[in-house]
Amino acid sequence: MNWYGQKTKLIRYLTGVNLWHTPGEKPVAIRWVLVVDPEGKFRSEAFFCTDIQLSAIKIVEYYVLRWNVDVTFEESRRHLGVETQRQWSDKAIERTTPVLFGLYSIVCLIGVRLVRLSKSKELIPQSTSWYQKQEVTFSDVLAYVRRHIWEGKYSKSVNEHGYVLFHIHEWESLLDQLAAVA
Repeated sequence: MNWYGQKTKLIRYLTGVNLWHTPGEKPVAIRWVLVVDPEGKFRSEAFFCTDIQLSAIKIVEYYVLRWNVDVTFEESRRHLGVETQRQWSDKAIERTTPVLFGLYSIVCLIGVRLVRLSKSKELIPQSTSWYQKQEVTFSDVLAYVRRHIWEGKYSKSVNEHGYVLFHIHEWESLLDQLAAVA
């Protein structure tokens, strides 16, 4: 089946159609799919769909396709404050959400442009010891753009020994910027 990173993956699965019942509601026919990774790298997962005509493979592939959208929304919440507006009125949300997603797009476009222009610093996924990312996410692009801005601002301060010297106003500005993103 089609897998993450535009790769193909071999899976084992079991599927069937059953009725899903909620007290007080009519039963709904669902297709369930239990997926097992034959290599044992991924935990077993169960998927459910109300379109019982869809094949088991299509249900899992649709879930895989959804991943990029889920990551976009999670990272736009975390880094840009989408869904954390102080005013929860419909008009406030209608005003701020498009602007925040516009900002998301602008940061991504700047990141793409910087990658094309950069000859030394490549954009790679930032991983931790507990989570090894394979794909670049918005947080990686945002950090890349921030680093480029800081590098441009402070690269003129390098002396002949390779140390970076700061003017007091630049040092205060750097501390303010680092404190704001922490």
